[in-house]
Amino acid sequence: MSTQDFQRNRDNFCYRHPDRQSFVLCQRCLRTICPECQTQAAVGVICPECLRDQQKAQSPAQKKAERRWSRPRAVSASSGRPVVTYSIIAITAFVYLLTLIPGVGGAIQDALYYWAPLLYPEFRGTSQPWRLLTVALVHSGIWHVGLNMLALWMIGRSLEPLLGRWRFLTLYLLSALGGSVAVTLLSFTTPVVGASGAIFGLFGALLVIGRHIGANIAGIALVLGINLVIGFIPGFNVSWQAHVGGLLVGLLVAFIYTRTRALRQRGLQIGLLVAVGAGLVALLFVPVFFPALVIL
Repeated sequence: MSTQDFQRNRDNFCYRHPDRQSFVLCQRCLRTICPECQTQAAVGVICPECLRDQQKAQSPAQKKAERRWSRPRAVSASSGRPVVTYSIIAITAFVYLLTLIPGVGGAIQDALYYWAPLLYPEFRGTSQPWRLLTVALVHSGIWHVGLNMLALWMIGRSLEPLLGRWRFLTLYLLSALGGSVAVTLLSFTTPVVGASGAIFGLFGALLVIGRHIGANIAGIALVLGINLVIGFIPGFNVSWQAHVGGLLVGLLVAFIYTRTRALRQRGLQIGLLVAVGAGLVALLFVPVFFPALVIL
């Protein structure tokens, strides 16, 4: 989509602030609304006009009940606060601090990092599937966790308000899973730690969604390209497999988001996301049934 095409399509801008791009629709009138105009509803968000109409339609008893039981008031999305982004950063930082505790930290890291053979009873006599996702919580050092969380903070502040909290969390988890699956298929015996797969998934999603709304994505593409190339340089001790896997899944999930924006397509969107997750899980059976295809 060219920038001119984007400018002509006013549906991609907030109806109250024509200069602000957004990816979120009011769940009642389906108009595009920016974070400042969003108010959290029971399902999704609604615009100021729909909120006002909803409040006018309330009976006196409903208004009284709302005043009584809604203190403090429900958190409004108008603040644009990336709650999921901050929560992931806080949890990851907390786990990292735990791994620094003498006598305990090593055991925590050993329980959470990803090593593909631990997933298969056929290889190690045990199965520990939680490692597919918990790998994103452990890191090899302060620079490793610091740079990953800095990237998450920078991307999440822009991407989470565009997608919404649950879509953003789904993107992050599926990208982390995609990174682990890629490591399983492309470097089976290599132990890995870090949230890089999930971060690359966010980069990929930002590319697709930025392109969809007509934003200038040249800078994002350059940063992504540099970080992707670094993973292939000997001596950097970086898992390029996780980067590639997370990136591909992030691109796919973002493509689904951009093609299923309408409220009537919510079921289709959920179904496609479930299919992506199921497909990634299915790939984990390749080492069992087709061991010759796995790169050790």
